[in-house]
Amino acid sequence: MTRQITTERAVERYLNERRADISESTYYNHSSLLSQFIEWCESEGLDTVNELDGFHISDFKLYRRDEDNINSVTLYNQMTVLRVFLRWCESRDLVEGLAENILMPVPEDDSRNTMIDSETAAQILQFLQKYEYGTLKHVVFSLLWDTGFRIGSLRAVDLGDYNSEEQYIEVRHRPESETPLKNKYGAEREVNLHEWVCDVLDDYIRMHRHDVTDDHGREPLITTKQGRPVHSNIRGHINSVTRPCVYADQCPHDRSPDSCEAAQRRDTAQRCPDSIPPHAIRRSAITAWLNDGHTKELLSDRMNVSVKTLEKHYDARTESEKRELRREEFGME
Repeated sequence: MTRQITTERAVERYLNERRADISESTYYNHSSLLSQFIEWCESEGLDTVNELDGFHISDFKLYRRDEDNINSVTLYNQMTVLRVFLRWCESRDLVEGLAENILMPVPEDDSRNTMIDSETAAQILQFLQKYEYGTLKHVVFSLLWDTGFRIGSLRAVDLGDYNSEEQYIEVRHRPESETPLKNKYGAEREVNLHEWVCDVLDDYIRMHRHDVTDDHGREPLITTKQGRPVHSNIRGHINSVTRPCVYADQCPHDRSPDSCEAAQRRDTAQRCPDSIPPHAIRRSAITAWLNDGHTKELLSDRMNVSVKTLEKHYDARTESEKRELRREEFGME
């Protein structure tokens, strides 16, 4: 007889079993999406995971697409997570034949469309310099734009990892105290900072950084009143400062400031359509460095990404931009 188990309990067991085998960011993504799936199941009156059938999975996909208004790439990624979970359920004889029968959405390749150029980044930095100087928002955007850090790398940095005098940050893998790096010890490195970033960071530490420790007694570089910020906190700051109604004082969608603020407070998927998620800042920063003529090999070390992956996923330069850069390098002007 098939064991009856609630969806919440099944998700809890799935995440517990997988935690040791996946990165912290992957665990966070799976936990976030599956929490929404649990809430949806409860709203539909589904008490156990055993009740799920193909129509339920299809309804959840339509709900995420239509009610939550997420794009095709996000929907594809979320349904991929759900499919992995359902495969786990099948391996435990809780459901049967659901995973392989999911009709997956076809993602559009928007990896090169969700970008900001150097001029837009400069406009955002000018706004922050004038109205948010030395705040957490200012230092988070400045660091992400200058270093191309992943969120996990940014929140992993301690106060003692920052060398103001020599202007660099040391990135370290500390899984035992809940700040692992995606590429583990291979991601450890020292990253140089521009002087202007250090000026912002020094003033943030002096004026706005909370003198707190995290649950492991460490002193984070960037902080909230509670300690080390969570991923969603950093995402929220980036979504906020990259809204055109914030840095350019204009809304492309003719929304009122109040409605924009309300959208910002909701789930990340509900962010302003023209705000930029943190990983797109990383992609944009790498592209900007490439446009400045820096080699892929040097950027590979700085950004902790292989040259092959950089070329495939992070080099968003147009062919015209590449041609103009070659013209400059060859002295053909």
